[in-house]
Amino acid sequence: MKRVVITGAGTINSLGHSVPETLEAMREGRCGIGELEFRDVERLAIKIGGQVRGFEAEGRFNRQQMSLYDRFTQFTLAAAKEAITQSGLTFNGDLSARSGVVLGTAGGGVSTWDDNYRSVYEDGKNRVHPFVVPKLMNNAAASHLSMEYNLKGPSFTVSTACASSNHAMAQALAMVRSGMAPVMVTGGSESMLCFGGVKAWEGLRVMSKDACRPFSANRNGMVQGEGAGIFVFEEFEHAKARGADILCEVIGSAMSSDAADIVMPSKQGAARAISGALADARLNPEDVAYINAHGTGTAANDKTECAAVADIFGKHADNLMISSTKSMHGHLIGGTGAVELLACIMALRDGVIAPTIGYEEPDPECALDVVPNEAREAKVNVALSNAFAFGGLNAVLALRKV
Repeated sequence: MKRVVITGAGTINSLGHSVPETLEAMREGRCGIGELEFRDVERLAIKIGGQVRGFEAEGRFNRQQMSLYDRFTQFTLAAAKEAITQSGLTFNGDLSARSGVVLGTAGGGVSTWDDNYRSVYEDGKNRVHPFVVPKLMNNAAASHLSMEYNLKGPSFTVSTACASSNHAMAQALAMVRSGMAPVMVTGGSESMLCFGGVKAWEGLRVMSKDACRPFSANRNGMVQGEGAGIFVFEEFEHAKARGADILCEVIGSAMSSDAADIVMPSKQGAARAISGALADARLNPEDVAYINAHGTGTAANDKTECAAVADIFGKHADNLMISSTKSMHGHLIGGTGAVELLACIMALRDGVIAPTIGYEEPDPECALDVVPNEAREAKVNVALSNAFAFGGLNAVLALRKV
């Protein structure tokens, strides 16, 4: 079984338009959540989100590309450019033929759906642009990324709601480990912050009107965000031979299904994913120093995740640091695990633990060290990244310092 390392990382989200900007914001405990700005926002009950601001798509893409790229695809390509540039890879010959893309998204081209439903139903138009279908399909970002970088190996999209990115990265790990591909570009993206996207989520009654406060007793719901996180997963010997800068090693993953309820999380399902990732990575619970939590800020999710962590780690749970960066950038739904993986890399490489901001009141059902409000310096050799989705679909990744 081959070792897998990360040699490139890229992002765009409400905290920053690059990895350095995002990590600086995480270190400072800065909040990227604010008032939403788009058409008909005044008709919404929820008016806050982690919106990407100052992103000038017209300056990055030509007119033809703009007709094909939904906002979630634009974010993907922007983040991928940063990641692949950092990796130093050029895909041609056998490397091109065997390397691929696997990305996560829950909604795909939500903005395209929204714009075109409005055009047909509200404006009364009888035609839409001929590229609407290829623009909105969930695999659009993966397809355009493969074309942009000549990636001719396995390329596809995973859609498992809030765990989409972690499921995608787990698949990328498996493919590089097995020798199917020497390199996989992976991660996820999402852009649901438009009228229709937020209006649909309002119906679930899980959204906060003022702030995301994971693990705090006075939390009152999640806050949506948008953006992308993209990584280059590379076979270790391949990376070593070319002298690549290795960010960290991906040492394990596990996936589970609650098979119980479409929206209520299960402690048992989450626990199986965590314990499975430990087993796959050949870790003892005591080896883990930091967990990037799913930590949505809903009452059910936070207490269920804490209970699962307590069950798996036992007494060591008191020594763990567990934080939710959703408190800063919001919940990117299908793209969230990818952006959150950056916090794990920062912990491993820089010894900085991103905080859970907005924490105001201790909750006895979340009695763990949630790194409240301020970043912390600590030595971390192993970190986990949790993702637990609607539908009871769970995916956990394990990473190690190199």
